[in-house]
Amino acid sequence: MKHFTLLALCLITVLAEKVNTLSVGKNRNLIETSIKYPDARRDESIVEDLHGTKVADPYRWLEDPFSEETKQFVNAENEISQSFLNNSDKWKKINTNLTTLWNYPKYFVPTRHGKYYFSFRNTGLQNQNVLYKQNSLDDEPTVFLDPNAFSSDGTISLQQHAFSKDGNLLAYGVSESGSDWIKIKIRNVQTGEDYSELLERVKFTSLEWTHDNKGFFYNRYDQNGDGSETDTNKNQKLYYHRVVDVQGEDVLVVEFTENPDRLIIATVSSCGKYLIVMQNYGNQNSLHFADLEKTGPIVGKILLTSIVTKLEASYEYITNTGSKVVFRTNIKAPNYRIVVIDFNHYTEDNWTTLVEEDSRDVLQWAKHVDKDKLVISYLQDVKDTLQVHSLETGKLLRKFSLEIGTVVGFSGNKKYSEVFYQLESFLMPGTIYRYDFSNPDAEPTVFIENKLNLNGFDKKNFKVEQVFYPSHDGTKIPMFIVQKKTASKTKPVLLYAYGGFHISIQPEFKVPFLFFVNAFDGILAVANIRGGSEYGQKWHDAGRLLNKQNVFDDFQAAAEYLVAQKYTINKKIGIYGRSNGGLLIGACINQRPDLFGAAVAQVGVMDMLRFHKFTIGHTWISDYGNPDEKVHFDNLYKFSPLHNVHVPNSSVSQYPPTIILTGDHDDRVSPLHSLKLTATLQYAVKNNKFQNNPILLRVYSKAGHGSGKPIAKRIEEETDIYTFLYESLQIETNF
Repeated sequence: MKHFTLLALCLITVLAEKVNTLSVGKNRNLIETSIKYPDARRDESIVEDLHGTKVADPYRWLEDPFSEETKQFVNAENEISQSFLNNSDKWKKINTNLTTLWNYPKYFVPTRHGKYYFSFRNTGLQNQNVLYKQNSLDDEPTVFLDPNAFSSDGTISLQQHAFSKDGNLLAYGVSESGSDWIKIKIRNVQTGEDYSELLERVKFTSLEWTHDNKGFFYNRYDQNGDGSETDTNKNQKLYYHRVVDVQGEDVLVVEFTENPDRLIIATVSSCGKYLIVMQNYGNQNSLHFADLEKTGPIVGKILLTSIVTKLEASYEYITNTGSKVVFRTNIKAPNYRIVVIDFNHYTEDNWTTLVEEDSRDVLQWAKHVDKDKLVISYLQDVKDTLQVHSLETGKLLRKFSLEIGTVVGFSGNKKYSEVFYQLESFLMPGTIYRYDFSNPDAEPTVFIENKLNLNGFDKKNFKVEQVFYPSHDGTKIPMFIVQKKTASKTKPVLLYAYGGFHISIQPEFKVPFLFFVNAFDGILAVANIRGGSEYGQKWHDAGRLLNKQNVFDDFQAAAEYLVAQKYTINKKIGIYGRSNGGLLIGACINQRPDLFGAAVAQVGVMDMLRFHKFTIGHTWISDYGNPDEKVHFDNLYKFSPLHNVHVPNSSVSQYPPTIILTGDHDDRVSPLHSLKLTATLQYAVKNNKFQNNPILLRVYSKAGHGSGKPIAKRIEEETDIYTFLYESLQIETNF
């Protein structure tokens, strides 16, 4: 109990001294950092021999989120960070400005199910988007499902939903406190009433109705959780639920006991005949199917026919015509192609290519619409394009003219001639277009345009450019640069990137980014570093596993480019990343602290030697490598943020002002990563004469990895982030 007393005394000391030790806003020539960091206990006995290397883990006790010691550590850290932020005279002004900017009506693409159109809307500051129902597009919409009624603080959200094929029933998932765990409910579309059943132990689920409208397939685990636990999630199984049955009567239809680490993805074909099942691991999956017509009533495990068992590529179901099933895949095509597999003759030598791989552009997705057409999205130098191809021949039929931006929403169905798509950009919050194939000579028309309630805002006063800068190995990396068309001066920069898991970072509208550019007269720089999918599987491979250092090199080269091209100076560059991007920030402040003026690491993966032991972390081995294997351990140990913290030995090697943020219900990237890194950093810099910058930790309650976070909580977090950047980058603004 001794350490509890010491920590409590430390917390009291922090409370007493906070006025004297956290001086911001008044003397902005220097951010005072005589912060009394919590005297976190170091357990020096925790030392492991990993592949011949002695690795200490003195803060392993922070892996237990339920211990009183961990809770007191979090409370003490929050007291410090909140005092730092709240003492700024700009917190309330930034909060007001962000709230005003966020407060505009938001519309999302409508979808058609049965007799009705459905669409999500938000009046402006509603914590959760509301699902509306319409008889026709001309009718006044009525509220069908309002997640804001689930809780008073907006922390219970709608996370997934699927309509039955006749459109009469809706299965939907509800998440609490931002957790990935959901509970599935069923609602009658006609009456708006929920059925009695509640399905639990559900996470990372498929939600696929059979075409008889009697039930649906979903995924669940044997255990349950609330998002605060760290237990690893393995042995996911596929069940079938019949409407009005209790969950205990659900039928286990598929499990893969030999591969407990893999997730299961299930899809019912558009004709209802086939159940298509994939084991997913990273960006690769196996491929299996069952003929539901031959299976008959679903009373037990379904016998699957295996098409692909080796994990070496990605397969994504698009549609089918009879037994000829259409997939998007990167097998022998790193930029993806569309293939047809006849389920009656499914060996690979019988596959045919419907749409060939493009040598440069990445085929992102394809949707079956208007009987015999495919709408296909390509990524061309990190900008979306839309094309229409023949489902029968694969021939290109037409292209849609798009502004520079990203298609963030699309709806269409093979039964209907109309489609909707929503286009966003850095400066455009989203325009929804409608196109009807029954009038092929017409151009798409604007259906709804989202407009900001910001006086004097005109995107013509801003400029967006795309540059290609050299990384350290000469590779050209694309980067978007957004700023006002104002006279040249040393502007603050927000440098953002992700760099992993085959995810591309495209021109999308984000209120906080626009706030930084508009209110701070700053520059937003979005670097499309390797590890993502901006240029297909080759771009991903160049930034994962043993190539992961390329990701950090690309990001550091972006900062060097911005300085060399006189956009800014080093001390004016704030870097920001979340999740895998949080790892990016953690690695870069260790490797090149001199490059940056501030760092924001949100929900990051920081312990690269133990990430695979918690929640869903084992699935990230596909990108990071397995620490239990020496070749990957050696690589991970070189850049793991937790294991490369240094003691500053000069003003150049001191850490930039850094804030680390996480949520207490993040069961994607457990908060333990952020807690352990913070304790390690603070131990390394305390009482160090060269470290004049603060290292802060902010842990939010009833918050997860980010999905479903209420608007009020998002604005609070963003206010903290931009107040921190305002102070750290010495930003000048008159708002």
